[in-house]
Amino acid sequence: MPVRTAAELDAMREAGRIVARTLQAVRAAAVPGARLRDLDEIAQTCIREAGALPSFLGYAPSWAPTPFNGVLCLSVNEVVVHGRPTGRRLDDGDLLSIDCGAVADGWHGDSALTVHVGERAGHVWEADDRLVRATEEALAAGIAAARPGATLLDVARAVDEVAVRHGYAHLPDHGGHGIGRSMHEAPFVPNRPTPNAAQHRLRVGNTLAIEPMLLSGEGRYRTAKDGWSVVALDKKRAAHAEHTVAVTADGPVVLTAP
Repeated sequence: MPVRTAAELDAMREAGRIVARTLQAVRAAAVPGARLRDLDEIAQTCIREAGALPSFLGYAPSWAPTPFNGVLCLSVNEVVVHGRPTGRRLDDGDLLSIDCGAVADGWHGDSALTVHVGERAGHVWEADDRLVRATEEALAAGIAAARPGATLLDVARAVDEVAVRHGYAHLPDHGGHGIGRSMHEAPFVPNRPTPNAAQHRLRVGNTLAIEPMLLSGEGRYRTAKDGWSVVALDKKRAAHAEHTVAVTADGPVVLTAP
């Protein structure tokens, strides 16, 4: 993992601030009746007015059939991650994951949060609230474990312990990543223990995107026909939370904090 200088971390912090402000603007606009495409336009305006560029727009990994068509990944209810901005309107009671990336002066920031839409109460709301809180707790635990001398296995164990304690499944084959000059850099940052995670020891100046994705169902998924959206196979709801984190001598620092 590359080691960033203090000046490089400051540059990444600026990208992180832009991402955080954008997420807050989109969160405020995510009300019943809002179209996903409209939320995406809000994000594009926020990012470009800040003098940055969206990380996701036109992103074309080898596994995708087409480049990504939006500034945000907007994933509703059983869509876990990578949902595309469409003309779909949000309904009262929806659960929405908002994932945003921006690049400023060549440095990337990446963050995600999951929000309730509208005011509907009752069992569904309470179940969603437990899921979102557990996902945020798992993220906080992973961040706390990202200290000099720790390994990615320590980070994975911290995230996984929260998921297991609350009874939620991970999204298989997905996790966090290194981040810096590119949005996705090595290494893969797992959300549950893997044999090779212990090989990656953290040093001061490393930067990671840590992102638990928890499912309220059994943990199997499919990729939708759009080639991007990752959908829970049992159609039960999921939540996603992410921050870009720097490893420092004083402990982990969240670069995408609001």
